[in-house]
Amino acid sequence: MRLRSAGSGKVARDAVHHPLFARYYARISTGAEARLGMAGMRDRLLAGLSGRVLEIGAGNGLNFAHYPGAVAEVVAIEPERVLRRLAVRAALRAEVPVDVVPGAAEALPVKSEAFDAVVLSLVLCSVRDVPRALGEARRVLRPGGEVRFFEHGRGGGRAMTLTQRALDGTVWPVLNGGCHLAREPVAALREAGFELGPYRTVLLPEKGPRLPTSYCVLGTAWRPGER
Repeated sequence: MRLRSAGSGKVARDAVHHPLFARYYARISTGAEARLGMAGMRDRLLAGLSGRVLEIGAGNGLNFAHYPGAVAEVVAIEPERVLRRLAVRAALRAEVPVDVVPGAAEALPVKSEAFDAVVLSLVLCSVRDVPRALGEARRVLRPGGEVRFFEHGRGGGRAMTLTQRALDGTVWPVLNGGCHLAREPVAALREAGFELGPYRTVLLPEKGPRLPTSYCVLGTAWRPGER
C-alpha cells in the first residue's frame, strides 16, 4: 500500500497549523540531537524494528535516519505543513523507504491492521484527544503488533507536578504547539488496551537542571494477540 506523498502538491487541509512553533521546533530539535543525546535515544527507540512501520507525528523527520534496514517501509503522518515539508526532505535522505503524508493522529488515513509497528515519538503531549489517537494506533496495528514510544510527561516531586499542571492550564500549550507537560503516556497506553512491555524513565538533560520537560519514558507495548 502506497500513500500519496506530501511532495505531490495535493496536500489535504492541515489538521494542525503552528508555523511559528514549527520553525522554532525544527531549530531546537536539530540542536538536541547531540547536545541532549537525542540521536542515541532515537537509535534505542527504533532498534530491531522490521516490516511496515507507521510513525505518528513525524515532525521534521529526525527519526528517519535511525530506522534499521529490516524496515520495509515507513509511513510517516505529520499534520503540520512546515514540519511536513522538512520531513519530506529528510525522507529523501533516508536509507529505508519513507512516505510522508498529511493526517491527524485521531483519524489516521491508513487501513486497519496494516502495520507491524507504530512509533510514537514526542507526540502524545500535543495530540488533541489521547484516547482517540491511541485507539487509532491500535486499529492500524496487526494483532500482536508493536508500539515503540518515547514521550515526555508528568514527573518529579509535588512542586514540579504542580508547576507542570499550572503551565498546562495557562501559557505552555499556546506557546508550544499544543504541547502538554503533565500527561501520563504509560497510563494512557495501558488504558487504551495495550500490553505494556519493558520501559524505563529517562531524564533529559541527563545531567543539569530538572525542567518541566525533563521527565521522559522510553519503552515498548503491544496490541494484544499473537507475538
